[in-house]
Amino acid sequence: MTPTVPPGAPGIPARWTSSAKSGVGSALSRDSQVWFTISHGILNEIYYPRLDSACTRDLGLIVTRPGNYFCEEKRDATHAIEPFEAGVPAYRLVNTADDGACRIEKRILADPARPALLQEITFTPLMGAVADYRVYALLAPHLVNAGMGNTAWVGDHEGKPVLFATGRGTSLALASSLSWRDCSAGYVGFSDGWQQLHNTGALDPACQRAEDGNVALTGEIGFTAARTKAVLALGFGATPEEAAENAFGSLKRGFEPAAKSCVKTWRKWQAGLLPLDRHGEVNSYRVSTAVLATHRSIAIPGAAVASLSIPWGFNKGDDDLGGYHLVWPRDLVETAGGFLAAGDAASALQILGYLRSIQQPDGHWPQNAWLDGSAYWPGIQMDECAFPLLLADALHRAGHLPRARLKTFLPMIESAAAYVVRNGPVTGEDRWEEDAGYSPFTLAVEIAALLAGADLVDACGEKAAAAYLRGTADGWNDQVERWTYVTATGICKAVGVEGYYVRIAPPDSADAGSPKDGYVPIKNRPPGDTDRPAQEIVSPDALALVRFGLRAADDPRIVDTVKVIDARLRCELPQGPLWYRYTSDGYGEHEDGAPFDGTGQGRPWPLLAGERAHYELAAGRKDKAAELLAAMERSAGPGGLLPEQVWDGTDLPERELLRGGPSGSAMPLVWAHSEHIKLLRSLRDGAVFDMPPQGVKRYIEDETVSPFRTWRFNNKIRALSAGKTLRVELLAAATVRWSTDNWATARDSQTAENAFGIHLVDLPTASLPNGSMLIFTFFWPGTGDWENVDFSVMSGAQGSQ
Repeated sequence: MTPTVPPGAPGIPARWTSSAKSGVGSALSRDSQVWFTISHGILNEIYYPRLDSACTRDLGLIVTRPGNYFCEEKRDATHAIEPFEAGVPAYRLVNTADDGACRIEKRILADPARPALLQEITFTPLMGAVADYRVYALLAPHLVNAGMGNTAWVGDHEGKPVLFATGRGTSLALASSLSWRDCSAGYVGFSDGWQQLHNTGALDPACQRAEDGNVALTGEIGFTAARTKAVLALGFGATPEEAAENAFGSLKRGFEPAAKSCVKTWRKWQAGLLPLDRHGEVNSYRVSTAVLATHRSIAIPGAAVASLSIPWGFNKGDDDLGGYHLVWPRDLVETAGGFLAAGDAASALQILGYLRSIQQPDGHWPQNAWLDGSAYWPGIQMDECAFPLLLADALHRAGHLPRARLKTFLPMIESAAAYVVRNGPVTGEDRWEEDAGYSPFTLAVEIAALLAGADLVDACGEKAAAAYLRGTADGWNDQVERWTYVTATGICKAVGVEGYYVRIAPPDSADAGSPKDGYVPIKNRPPGDTDRPAQEIVSPDALALVRFGLRAADDPRIVDTVKVIDARLRCELPQGPLWYRYTSDGYGEHEDGAPFDGTGQGRPWPLLAGERAHYELAAGRKDKAAELLAAMERSAGPGGLLPEQVWDGTDLPERELLRGGPSGSAMPLVWAHSEHIKLLRSLRDGAVFDMPPQGVKRYIEDETVSPFRTWRFNNKIRALSAGKTLRVELLAAATVRWSTDNWATARDSQTAENAFGIHLVDLPTASLPNGSMLIFTFFWPGTGDWENVDFSVMSGAQGSQ
C-alpha cells in the first residue's frame, strides 16, 4: 500500500469543545502530570505536562456496521457517569446508543505511575453480534493549546501499531491492548476519520500522515466475540518515543493496578479532611473537594487554575489560548479558603507560597496568569491585590502561620499592602473584570485586607506601619457610602426603600458631584447600548460589606439593598432562587441560546446563591442559608459539578439548554466549589467561616471613624466634613503650598515618607469654619518643578461624609 497525502490541508479552523464537563480528574501523583475532562460520554481536553497546557480536543468512539450505520457516542447516545467512589475523580461511564443498538461502558483514570491516561472500554451489542460492528477511536490532538500546527501519523513502537501526534515540543501516543486494525490520519473537516467513516463507511489506510494542521487520528479497536474489552492508553512525552513508552508502560502494568493505586491515593487525601459530607445520591462535598484538588498543579505547588474548561469552547478557536485554565489570584485565594474550610491547611499554605512567588515587583498580582506567573490579561484588579493579605491573616489567626514563619512572608505582605494603599481605593477593574471605579466588593476586600495586613505587620513589630494601615482603612471605610450608596432614585421609589449600594461608581470626575452621579460602561453589550447611570446598576456585590465584616447584616442600608437586589436580580428556577451578577449584564448566551460571542445576556450564577446564603447566615437565618445551599447543589450537572451560569430561559434541547441546567459557560467553576465547601463549614460552625474579625470589632462594635480625609491624585476629594483633618498623600516628596484665603496668604508644609513609600502631610483643617475653601498646589523638589495647577477642598460641604 502506497501512503497518500490526506486531502484538505490544513483542515477547517480549529475549535475546542463543550465546556459543560461532567467529570474532571487527575491521579494526585507527581509522576502523572496528566489532568483530564469528560463531557457527553467522552474525554475532552487532556492537559499535560501542566494544568495550563491542553493537548487534546476530545477522544471518543464511532460505531459502524453494514448498511451505512453510523453512531458517534457523543452525539447519538445517552450518557451516564459516576465516580469510582465518592471523592475519587476516576469515572465509570455508560453510553447507550439512542437507537438501542449497542452499549459502551468505560472506566477512565489518570495513571499515577506515569504521564498516561487509561480508558478501559467494554463494547456490548444490544442488537446482533459483535462481528456485525466496527468500533473506532477518534482522537483530535491540540498540542499545546492549539488545534492548528499539529502533525499526526500512524506508526509503531517496537513493532506494535501506535497513533502518534506532535506539536510545539510535546507528543502523544495512543496505544490499544487489542491491536489496532485499520488506522488513518487526516485533516479535520476533509479527510479525518470521521469524514471517511461517515462518507464511505471505512477508513482509508493509505492516509498515514497529516502534517502541520488541524489533524485527527482514527483507529479501529480489535474487538471480537471473545474479546469485548479493550484498554486504550494515551501516553504523553517530550518526544514520540517517550510518549509511546509511557503508553505501553501503562498497558503493561494493567488497568486494575493503576486503578487500585489511584483510588488509594485519593482515599488517603480525602480521609484527612473534615467530615462535612452530604449524604444523598451525590456526595457534593467530596465532589467539591476533589474538584479543588484536581485543579492544582503538581510540579508547581500552590498553583491552581480557575477551571479545566473553555467557556463556550465549541465556539472558540486557537485565538482563545487560555480559556479558564489560567491562574486568577482572586479565584486562587478562594480556592485556598475552600481547602482551609475543609481542614487542609497545608494546601492553603502552599497557595500562599505560590502567590508570593508570582507577586510582581511593585507588589501587585496580575489579573490572570500562566502557571509560571507570566501575565495573560493586562488588567489591574485591586481586590486581587488585596486578597492574599486576607489569606495570610486567616492562616495566621488559625495558627498555621506562627510568627517565625510569618516573618518569611513579611516582604510579600508589606509590598502588597503598599500597593493597595498607593493605588486604592479605586480599582482598574471590578471583580467581574470589566469596570473601573468604586466597587463595594473591592472596597470591602481592600479595607478588610488593610486591617488584616495591619495585624500581620504589627505581629512582626512594625507598629507605625500597622497604625498607618488601620488609619487608611478607617478613612476608606468612612466613605463607602459617599462613593457607592444612593438615595431618592427611581429604583428607591419602585422598590420602596430609602437607598441602596450601587454595583460600581466611576472614578471621581469634575463633572459629577460624586462618583455615584456618573455613568458606567456596561461591557459585553451591543455598540450604542453600553453606558448606564451608575445609580441604575445594582449587584449582589454589596453583600461583601457584610461578608468581610464592615457592615452588620441588619444595617438598614444593607437590608434595603437586599430588597433591591431581589427585586432586580433574583431568578426563580426549578432548583430554587439564583441571582444575576448585575443589571444589564451581557456575559452569557444570547436570547435565542446562541453562544456568547462578545455580547450576550448574563445568566444566573450558582456561586451567588452561596454568597447570599452566607449573608443569610450572618443575619441569623440559618434555615434560609440551608435552603440556598440546596438550591446551589441542585444547580450542578449530572456529575455533581457546579457551573458558572445556568440557563434561565425556556428549554432549548437542540442547544442542550434546559431551564435551571448548566449553560455553555465554564463547568466546573472552582470558585463555586470553594464557596460550596465554605458554606458547608459555615453551616456546621453556625457562623461565616471566612469573615475577618477585625472589621466587625472596629466598625460594627466600636464604631471607629477616621479623623482624616485623604486627598490623592487618584482620589481628589473636593469636600471635607467639618472637624476633619485633610491628609495629602503623594507618591513623591513634595512641598505643599496652601492657602485658606484665596492666596492672600500662603503656607508651606513638607511631606514625610512612611514605610509604604507614601509621602504625606496633614493640613490643619479641623478648625476651619464651614464653607471655607482650602486651595493648594505642589512643588516637586525631585525635578525642581511646580505642579502649576491649583486644587481645592471645601470644608463642611454637603455630601462630604
